[in-house]
Amino acid sequence: MFVTGGVVSSLGKGIVTASIGLLLKSRGLRVSLLKLDPYINVDPGTMSPFQHGEVFVTEDGAETDLDLGHYERFLDENLSRENNLTAGQVYLSVIEKERAGAFLGGTIQVVPHITGEIKERIRSLAVSDIDCVIVEIGGTVGDIEGLPFLEAARQMALEEGKMNTLFVHLTFVPFLRSVEEFKTKPTQHSVKELREIGIQPDIIVYRTERPLREDLKEKIALFCNVDRKAVIEAVDTANIYRLPLIFHEERLDWLIMEYLGLRSKCSDFSLLERWRDFVFRLDNPEEEVEIGFCGKYLNVKDAYKSVISALNHAEAETRIRARIRWIDSESLEESDGWDLLSGVDGILVPGGFGPRGMRGKVKAAGYARTRGVPYLGLCVGLQCAVIEFAQNVLLLPGANSTEFDPDTPYPVIYLMEEHDGVKRMGGTLRRGSYPCLVKENTLAFDIYRSRLIYERHRHRYEVNRDFLHLFEKKGLIASGFSPDGRLVEIIELKDHPFFIATQFHPEFRSRPLRPHPLFVEFLRRALYFKKKKI
Repeated sequence: MFVTGGVVSSLGKGIVTASIGLLLKSRGLRVSLLKLDPYINVDPGTMSPFQHGEVFVTEDGAETDLDLGHYERFLDENLSRENNLTAGQVYLSVIEKERAGAFLGGTIQVVPHITGEIKERIRSLAVSDIDCVIVEIGGTVGDIEGLPFLEAARQMALEEGKMNTLFVHLTFVPFLRSVEEFKTKPTQHSVKELREIGIQPDIIVYRTERPLREDLKEKIALFCNVDRKAVIEAVDTANIYRLPLIFHEERLDWLIMEYLGLRSKCSDFSLLERWRDFVFRLDNPEEEVEIGFCGKYLNVKDAYKSVISALNHAEAETRIRARIRWIDSESLEESDGWDLLSGVDGILVPGGFGPRGMRGKVKAAGYARTRGVPYLGLCVGLQCAVIEFAQNVLLLPGANSTEFDPDTPYPVIYLMEEHDGVKRMGGTLRRGSYPCLVKENTLAFDIYRSRLIYERHRHRYEVNRDFLHLFEKKGLIASGFSPDGRLVEIIELKDHPFFIATQFHPEFRSRPLRPHPLFVEFLRRALYFKKKKI
C-alpha cells in the first residue's frame, strides 16, 4: 500500500499511515511500515530541527524521520533503520555498487537503477509473516525530488498486480470564508498530477476543517475517478489519536481489506476499544497543571514531537491536563528575574545540541532546585542540572560542559573518548537502546519498579565521574548507571519533591496504551505541588 500526499505539505501523511496500520493490526494482520524521504541527506541526523523537526531514534540507533515515532506509537511496535529510506541512502547505495563493479560497466540511470534500489528496499520488508507493507512517500506530488519514488511505486503496481497494490492519496479541501465555499479543484489537480505519472489512486482521504456535503464528496469521486465509498473524510481534530476512530467510522479498514482481498485473522476490536478509552481519557481531564517547557527550538514544535506525545500519554493515564508554558531558553538567559517561570507547577528541560540557550536551561534547573518545583530533565536537561549544581552548590566557578566551554576549569560534563568499544570523538553519537541498572531505594527505582531497564540514547557528552563523590556528598545522587558502572544514566536530588533527570530520551519509548512512567509520575508530582501551593 502506498500513501501519497498532494495540494500542500504537512497534511499528516505520517499520522494517516500510522492510523491505517493500527486499523489493520486491530484486524489481526501483521503490517510493516516504511517512510520514503526524498531529500538527499543520508538521514536527518545532521539536519537542524528548524529544517526537519525532531530526529526520532529507533532501538538499533538509527536517526530517522519523526513519522517513525508516529508509527511506533500507534502500532506499539519497535521499528528499525530498515523502516526509513532517504534518497541519499538510495543514491549512496547505487554509487557504491557502481564503484564495486556491480553493474559491469553499464550506464547508471534513474530508471532502472535508482527505482530498482527503491523497489528492493520495499520488498525487503515483505517477509513471510507480514500481511501488508504500508509505504509512505514523503513530500508532495509534483515535487521533483519525489519522482523516482513515485516511479518505483508505479512499476511495483504493474509487477505485483492490481489485487496486491493499493494507492491512498491524501489531499486538502480548503474552505474559502469570503465566499463560504469548499473548493475541490486542488484535489482534482493533485490527482491529475498523479495520473500523469501513471498512478491512479484507489482511495482519496481529504483533510478539511469541517464536514463536506454529500454532493461535494460525489464530485470528488467523479472527477478523480474513484468509487464514492473510497472518498474518506478526515475532519481536522485537535487530538490526532482520534483519527483511527474517525477512519473506522468511515469504514476505511473494511475498504482496504476489500480492495486487497485480505481477510481478518483474529479481529482484535478490543484494541480499538482500548484506543477509544485512551482518547476519551485524554479529551476529558479531571485536573490541570501548568508545565514550563524550557527549550530552544520553540519556533518548530515538531522538534519536540515525542516529548509532547509522551506528555499526552501521561495525561490520559492520570487524567491531568498538562497546559504547556513555552519558555525560550535564550529569553530566560536575558531575564534578570524569574517571571518567565513564576507560577509553573513543573519544569521540563528537553534535549538539544550546542551552546545557544544553554545558560537559560541551567537557570531553569536552578529555579526548580531552589523552589522545590518538580523537575524532569531529558539528556541535556540532565547535563544542565549537573552544571547548575556544580556552580551554585559545590561552588565550582566556571564549572561547565566541555561542549559549551572547552576551557572550563571544572569539566563536570565531558566527552569520553571510548566506551564499550564505541569511539565517540569526532562527532560520533551514542545512539539507540542501552541497558541501565537502577539503584534500589531511589526515586528512579520507585518509578521504574525494576533493577534493569532499557532506554534510547542520542548524545555525545557524559557526566564526569571524577566529580561524582562531590555531588553525592551534597545530595545530588546518581541513581542509574551503565552495567559496567562507567556512565551515569539517571541523577536525582535528595530532599526534593521531584527532581530527576536522565541521560537518555525516555520519550522515544512512550506509547498511548503504555505511557512512560517518568512522565506519568512527573504529572502526578506537578499536581501535588500545585495543590500544596494552594
